[in-house]
Amino acid sequence: MSQASIKIDGVRYIVTMDSERRIIADGAVIISGNRIDQVGKAADLAGTHADTVIDGSGMVMTPGFVNGHMHISYAHAARGLFPDDLGAQYLPNVFRLQGAMTDTDEYATSLLAITELLKYGTTTFLDPGSTTHLDACMEAYRQSGCRIIVGRNVLDQPNPLNIPVQETDAAIRLTDETISEFDGAMDGMVSAWAMPFSPEFCSTELLSSSHAIAQTAGTRSTLHFTNGSRWIEECRRSYDCTPTEYLDRSGVLTPEMTLAHCLGISELEAGLIAERNTAVVMCPTAAIKGGAGMTRHALLPELLDSGVTVGLGTDAGNNSNLLETLRSVYLAAVLYKDGRQDVSMIPAETALELGTIGGAAALGMGDIIGSIEPGKFADLVLFDTRRAEWAALHNPINSLVYNADGRSVHTVIVNGKVVVASHKPRFVDEQALVAEVQDLGEALIKRTGVDYPPRWPVI
Repeated sequence: MSQASIKIDGVRYIVTMDSERRIIADGAVIISGNRIDQVGKAADLAGTHADTVIDGSGMVMTPGFVNGHMHISYAHAARGLFPDDLGAQYLPNVFRLQGAMTDTDEYATSLLAITELLKYGTTTFLDPGSTTHLDACMEAYRQSGCRIIVGRNVLDQPNPLNIPVQETDAAIRLTDETISEFDGAMDGMVSAWAMPFSPEFCSTELLSSSHAIAQTAGTRSTLHFTNGSRWIEECRRSYDCTPTEYLDRSGVLTPEMTLAHCLGISELEAGLIAERNTAVVMCPTAAIKGGAGMTRHALLPELLDSGVTVGLGTDAGNNSNLLETLRSVYLAAVLYKDGRQDVSMIPAETALELGTIGGAAALGMGDIIGSIEPGKFADLVLFDTRRAEWAALHNPINSLVYNADGRSVHTVIVNGKVVVASHKPRFVDEQALVAEVQDLGEALIKRTGVDYPPRWPVI
């Protein structure tokens, strides 16, 4: 092999997520450059040498996890600030804080969010357009070595969220410029999509035009698709249709669209999404903390039964508070068992697919990541099973989904490079970065006046 190579040898279990869903006991993986070269039994690859050898004994290897909806640039500065019952004041205050952040603030908070994602096994994620200072944050993406999808939130309708409203033409131009500038950046590690905020606050022209720009550029679109009673009624009154039918009439319910959250739809709408081959990303961590009624208003089993491609996200560190994709995998596996009182709902195997190969497909990347197969990019995670939460290990899928979490992530490889080793990120001084974000968060709260002290006395 002429390129730099890595051999991960003696892996206890390799969960390949390939088309046969093979689990290889006592396996090995050979990486050449940034691609997986060989996958098989360690004994069969014993004669294959590499520049670097990583001991995989006691490890479970999975593909890197895919987080399809994760606001990375602002939440850490105010994480845990807001009371649970803030109600309608919550989002306006979120966007007020975000609007006051400097490029230095966003760089540091983005890098910390990416550090947390990578440490817990997420190697690819989509930031749904909320990063203001993309140029500054590109350095955080480069430094961490992550695989990321970016864009610009645009909207041209009045909204109660404190999000600035743009003229329609300006919003369309910004979408075009962002895709032109950032799609394919950093040797393909950065992709750029069209990201109108939501159909509720975007005109039909903005929705259709931004989506057309993405299609012409060979990329994709995403939008927030959370359908409350007000928007459902508005669609009925103004358009005589459901929210999903409105998207279809607008020309954006296509295979190049990924709908985030997808709350408040009917079974008929789930069927229409399947018919149009549109992808969905659900965020159970955010839905349950926000009291959204996940098992009633998010038809995950029905979407899967209809053949919809579904991935998972976590939303933001100041609403779900969680970034770890594996937590969403766990919730997908347990919520519907309880909510539908049916233990056959969303088996562990299906939940794991949502966080790996399904999540990759929902981002249009199923042919390059999401499974451990020759030719795919080398995005890999090694879990250390020599920890209490893994014992006793009999079924690696059940153990991974139901009792493991990101604390046992030992090694993370992205694009053939080791970015986390022995549980520690290689690309940053994590403790110094945590201290920096603490300081900038306190300064941000002070200059905006957005503050909610703990309800219990701090003495």
